[in-house]
Amino acid sequence: MSADRHGARQPERFDPAKAAALEDPARFVYLPVEEVEALLDAPRGATLIDFGAGTGAYCRALARRRPDLRLVALDEQPRMLNLLRQRLADEPLANVRPVLAGGPEARALEGQADRVLALNVLHELGDAALESLAALLASQGRAVFIDWNADVERPAGPPRGHVYGPAEARARLAALGWRILCERAFPYHYALAAAR
Repeated sequence: MSADRHGARQPERFDPAKAAALEDPARFVYLPVEEVEALLDAPRGATLIDFGAGTGAYCRALARRRPDLRLVALDEQPRMLNLLRQRLADEPLANVRPVLAGGPEARALEGQADRVLALNVLHELGDAALESLAALLASQGRAVFIDWNADVERPAGPPRGHVYGPAEARARLAALGWRILCERAFPYHYALAAAR
């Protein structure tokens, strides 16, 4: 595992060859977008960063539901952002902007996010990536971490050994200075709203 992934549970980055799975409509059945929206509790006109957006399935769904939001789809893999751009070409959403993590556009977002959504990525994030996520938050901002639950049997998602259970996730976030505000269980996921 490379130094930038220190702390990540999953040993390798998500493979863009598996990107079609991110568009599976079943995801919205066991993790409904309206419930993700409720957890985010984003104020009107807020800046929301989808951290590790992938193809932007949830980002696009949130953009349709909340045209008042300014959504930034942030990802470290140019190939994933290109797939998102293709989807936005088919369905333009004026309030979604794809941005490459680590670049100047991403650095300009530091301290600007009212909300950060980290969906199915906590197990992939090294400690440095979690620090860069925290740097995006505005002073009253908060992050919502939703990830696969290692403690339940699941028909989808990474192997059990590559993800956290809720208690492990809470402990990892707390060790890095996060304060848990609330927790929610889904059939195959847990959700933690947190602030620094």
